[in-house]
Amino acid sequence: MSHVPGPQWLKSSYSDSGGNNCVEVAPVRAGVAVRDSKRPANVFVTGRASFGALIEGLRSGSLGTGH
Repeated sequence: MSHVPGPQWLKSSYSDSGGNNCVEVAPVRAGVAVRDSKRPANVFVTGRASFGALIEGLRSGSLGTGH
């Protein structure tokens, strides 16, 4: 039986230096997996187009400030 590697998680460039307060993403067959480094077992997967739209909205500021 061969070993199948898990997703290769990438940490946000906005993560703290301790690496414990960050969003991590990984490309997967179904799209993009996203998780919080504090709760790595909680993963959600979204399509690549939806993830791209989210990132574009965050970059442009069109999603608001959250206040």
